[in-house]
Amino acid sequence: MTILDIVGLRISFGESSRPAVAGINLKVGPGERVGIIGESGSGKSVTAMSVLRLNNERIMRYGENSKVLYRGDDLLSANEKTLRGIRGSEISMVFQDPMSVLNPVFKVGAQVLDVLRTHGAQSKTEAKAQVISSFGEVGIHDPERVFGQYPHELSGGMRQRVMIAMAIATGPNLLIADEATSALDVTVQAAVLNTLDRLAESREMSVLMITHDMGVVARFCDRVYVMRGGEVVESGDVEKVLTSPSHEYTRSLLAAVPRLPRD
Repeated sequence: MTILDIVGLRISFGESSRPAVAGINLKVGPGERVGIIGESGSGKSVTAMSVLRLNNERIMRYGENSKVLYRGDDLLSANEKTLRGIRGSEISMVFQDPMSVLNPVFKVGAQVLDVLRTHGAQSKTEAKAQVISSFGEVGIHDPERVFGQYPHELSGGMRQRVMIAMAIATGPNLLIADEATSALDVTVQAAVLNTLDRLAESREMSVLMITHDMGVVARFCDRVYVMRGGEVVESGDVEKVLTSPSHEYTRSLLAAVPRLPRD
């Protein structure tokens, strides 16, 4: 059984005759790590945002036969009350830029606490203890001190860890990471991927990883979908796709990866 099944997803903006996403199919199984890779404008992020209905639906529309099935239920036809119960609780999302999500005038601990209490019935004391535990789980040293700090007082890597802690604090079944490591330097990126790796394993959590980085896909994912121009041009097990790509575009992406000379 799949935890997420995207069927015939078609997304168009305005009156454009060319869809941003052209009827793609995608599956994520329980505990599976699936990557979507492609260049900017390929449709990967708008596909990810459609899972939680975060796209601006005043300026875009879904195709008639489009479905986003979460455990068999179609989220595209779900009402707002159902979506509120799933967003952040059963499905969470980590974005590329924490500063676009974290409020600069509130301490980070209070912001994660607010998310947790929105989706749970714990007392404030119990919720704070869970937030501090989540901070420790994502590798934040001295989590009690960080709990009382503002976003601008933290490094980019620390802010990203806070975002991950916010996403996993409620114990979601599916985590969507949209370019979650692309703004970080290589060392911090590796540490954040190790954190996601450990969390996915320990929590048996499914992960949908959106990225333009072949190294991230090779390091983290079990399966991958390659997108170009709103279409999936290739998909399969990561090892097979990266070692024996069948589509010219995938071969071009692999050829663009910098390599150090052997000597």
